[in-house]
Amino acid sequence: MPSTSAPAPPAPAAQLAAAPRRHRTRLLELSEVRWAAAALAVFLTALPLDLLGGPPLLTGLLYAAVYALGGWDPALSGLKALKERTLDVDLLMVVAALGAAAVGEAGDGALLIVIFAVSGALEAVATARTEDSVRGLLDLAPATATRVEDDGREETVAAEDLAVGDTVLVRPGEAVGADGRVVDGRSEVDQATITGEPLPADKAPGDEVYAGTLNGSGALTVRVEREAGDAVVARIAAMVEEASRTTSPTHRFIERIEQRYSIGMVAATIAVFAVPLAFGSDLDTALLRAMTFMIVASPCAVVLSTMPPLLASIANAGRHGVLVKSAEALERLAAADAVALDKTGTLTEGAPRVADVRPLGGEDRASLLALAAAAERPSEHPIARAVVAASREEGLEPAEARDFSSVPGEGVRAVVGGDRVAVGSPARLLGGPDEGTGAASTAFRRAREEAHTLEEQGRTAVVVLRGDRPAGVLGLADRMRDGAAAAVAALAARTGRPPVLLTGDAPAAARRTAEEAGITEVEAGLLPEDKVARVRAMEDGGARVMMIGDGVNDAPALAAAHTAVAMGRSGSDLSRRTADAVVVRDELEAVAAAASLARRARRLVLQNLVIAGVFITALVAWDLFGHLPMPLAVAGHEGSTVIVALNGLRLLGEGAWRRAATE
Repeated sequence: MPSTSAPAPPAPAAQLAAAPRRHRTRLLELSEVRWAAAALAVFLTALPLDLLGGPPLLTGLLYAAVYALGGWDPALSGLKALKERTLDVDLLMVVAALGAAAVGEAGDGALLIVIFAVSGALEAVATARTEDSVRGLLDLAPATATRVEDDGREETVAAEDLAVGDTVLVRPGEAVGADGRVVDGRSEVDQATITGEPLPADKAPGDEVYAGTLNGSGALTVRVEREAGDAVVARIAAMVEEASRTTSPTHRFIERIEQRYSIGMVAATIAVFAVPLAFGSDLDTALLRAMTFMIVASPCAVVLSTMPPLLASIANAGRHGVLVKSAEALERLAAADAVALDKTGTLTEGAPRVADVRPLGGEDRASLLALAAAAERPSEHPIARAVVAASREEGLEPAEARDFSSVPGEGVRAVVGGDRVAVGSPARLLGGPDEGTGAASTAFRRAREEAHTLEEQGRTAVVVLRGDRPAGVLGLADRMRDGAAAAVAALAARTGRPPVLLTGDAPAAARRTAEEAGITEVEAGLLPEDKVARVRAMEDGGARVMMIGDGVNDAPALAAAHTAVAMGRSGSDLSRRTADAVVVRDELEAVAAAASLARRARRLVLQNLVIAGVFITALVAWDLFGHLPMPLAVAGHEGSTVIVALNGLRLLGEGAWRRAATE
């Protein structure tokens, strides 16, 4: 294993910019590759001498060097395992090679050592490539950032030293050093590495930016909102690395039977040696057949069948914003065959937006929206932020408001342009004239009708009064996440049944969201315990439910489900801790792709087990009932090990994710 050293002390600020970045592991950096290469080089020198009848002493010394170079590490590992009373396949391979040498087949034994060493080197390379893909996530974030002190002085610091509340300057063309919010400046930021957006996103004061994204032509001043360890890209890397240290139920099962199998294999090897010897076979022939049997019956390929595809899938999903917490969680994700979704914060963004503007009393759309935004601008209420954001999107500049006041449950009041303006609840603000046929009475009736219509459509109605007359009604709705309908369709296609919407929201709002998302089965007005009951009912019906949610109220249902997926950006800490997987960028479409990737990993595990089983069965039968040359036995055994390792690592590439996303 590569050695690790203690972390170096922080570099001076002047040297940080030149600090080397993490790099892709080079082959010769791995000790397994170096020893395997040395053993192969010596073997390729010894083999021609042996075939051409060279000096036996020189040939023997070269073969001995092959044994030493390629066999010391597996022999040491095997002896350590034996000391702990476990039988390691590495030790069995070394014993088989020594047995071959004992019967005069030193070349065949050396070939076994070389192929075994090369196989181990390939496994080490595969593991390093997976680790590189995890570490590569951290390379997205820059090593340094420009911190602006309170006195305006600029200082270059390590990005990991930034604290919440610090202010950093991001110049044109620089990478953003930390997750935060823009406080000054405007620019376009390429967020493809984090959000997958194909085009740069415009950023202005109040907008969120992420570490590792690339600033465009403008300068931005950003207030840090997350420490380096809590940044989106860091959370991805940390959780993927943690997941890579876990094992799946399939792998644990194989590990449990490996010891029994190895002990049985040793017993069978003794029998393969002793029985022919008892019936008159010569010692060398019996020993050679027994050593060949030990080689081909070794379960190396079976052991390597499971974890490479699972770890490759975890790393690939992590690069694309889905953090699968363990190999076991990946297998559960692959097995899910039904989906239940929360509404607010999952299908929708969890933040209101102005969806309808209905002017009354001679107002037009722009003037009504500007009037409401002027009164709401001093407020921090989510509805106020939605109204102000809608006015900005339409290029309106709200007037200054005076004498602002806010009454919980009612709304806000202010003086705008000399008029008293109120914005708030229809039940509280539409208590004016409702009798007769006057203009005021008609305006109030129309306002009530408009508010009622909007509420029946699942909107939140907000009334705007200018003076004593209704100026109009605004309809607010939770914004559907981009790609939510496509994600629902993809999840339905992958599980074979339509997803179910489980929400505590009002029925009208739930139905409207379900219609937009393409969901036909809706259960609204649910308390957390109701969601749990519904999930358990689906499970009792034979379904393996994938629950997708974001809030504290979803955590019980997430815990009850077969597979739990939490939204990472908008989700609560409790839901993220409960979940098997976290969608860092809140992209629902990535869930379907991750599920497909998990299913492909499961298929490859089964495929690998079949490949390993076929090789072992065929080679064992050949050795027992025929004459299997040791070089062919070595090539077949180690070849199957290499095949299953490389087969699993196919899921590490970008193409594997693209195929999973389009299945």
